[in-house]
Amino acid sequence: MNPLDNLQPLIPPPAIPWWPPAPGWWLLALVALASLAALCWLQWRRPRRRAEPAPAQVLDPLRVAALEELAQLRKPYDVPAGPWLQQLNALLKRLCRAHYPDNHSHTLSGRAWLAYLDSRCPAAGLTRWMILVEGGYRAECRLDDKAIDGLYQSVEIWIRRHV
Repeated sequence: MNPLDNLQPLIPPPAIPWWPPAPGWWLLALVALASLAALCWLQWRRPRRRAEPAPAQVLDPLRVAALEELAQLRKPYDVPAGPWLQQLNALLKRLCRAHYPDNHSHTLSGRAWLAYLDSRCPAAGLTRWMILVEGGYRAECRLDDKAIDGLYQSVEIWIRRHV
């Protein structure tokens, strides 16, 4: 005879009703409701923030002078663009020589010069304006109004944002 045969069957544990919860759970529920009510009240009482405009970027005097010089350059709408392109190039080279004297960037030319400018400010996208470096050497270089305005904006962006 096996001794396990004399054992009584297992008695299932008594069912514990899920309602009403124990007193500790009531206390926890009250604390949670009170904190939720306090957060809602604080959110409602908090002063509303008004959207503030972004502060204008403060430019150093050298950039301000360069932007003024750029604004004074006469755009070549009806005349050959060679001298204007040379003035733009000279302005950028002077600015680079002043800001980055150790890089000797003012000695660069062609694609290397445009790549250097784009490395300092990719937002300007000056590498797409190859006419900036080639146009000064063409006999009769003329640009349409869209190209003049686009190049002017790119140079202005570069002067404002270059690193």
